[in-house]
Amino acid sequence: MVEDDVKIEIWSDVACPWCYIGKRRFESALADFAHKDDVDIAWRSYQLDPSLPEHFDGTEIEYLADRKGMPADSVANMFAQVTEQAAGEGLAYDFGSIVVANSFSAHQLIHLASSWGKGDDVKEALLSGHFEHGEDIGSREYLVRTGVAAGLNAEEINHALDSEQFADDVRADIAEAQALGVTGVPFFVIDRKYGISGAQPKELFAQALAEAWTEAHPLTMVAGATDDAACGPDGCAI
Repeated sequence: MVEDDVKIEIWSDVACPWCYIGKRRFESALADFAHKDDVDIAWRSYQLDPSLPEHFDGTEIEYLADRKGMPADSVANMFAQVTEQAAGEGLAYDFGSIVVANSFSAHQLIHLASSWGKGDDVKEALLSGHFEHGEDIGSREYLVRTGVAAGLNAEEINHALDSEQFADDVRADIAEAQALGVTGVPFFVIDRKYGISGAQPKELFAQALAEAWTEAHPLTMVAGATDDAACGPDGCAI
């Protein structure tokens, strides 16, 4: 990271449907940002339900209905609305095929991938696998397969997960989110000055990027310059 780059930290969970939508909306804004090559992105871990067992024996509807105490049809309606929002960002959610699993190991994989500059690739693959393709984010086989597809070494992935090499990093991210007052994800922090909660519209992300860049790179007037030979609202200098 270059010193004057804009740094964006994104707290999110692999098991969070709005996090994938928010990722797409942010990426859309970033793609149009004139200084996108000077933006450094760091993925931070967050768990919506750290108490979830390694695997839940039931569907996503059954899990949320039980966890939130909501009628199953209400959960289904909520999923339909989220699916529609996701489709608007080019994502094909399939809540019927989701495998409910704890995301802690997946977050460890993202940290390993980030140490090799592959964090975004793995984050994208895990989100797509979970919400669009019915993959099991708690499965060691799937995590290794995902990491290898992104260019990581299978032996290193297995060692990192067996030894919990990045477990403390995941816990530190979660603790830092609590210290920052994060109560929901996705949560975007820009240069530790601007906070954006939720999968906001592209336009809001674009505005925040522009403001952060302007603040980090204020215009400096050339020494000795005057207003001579310039025009303003009241006319031109003579």
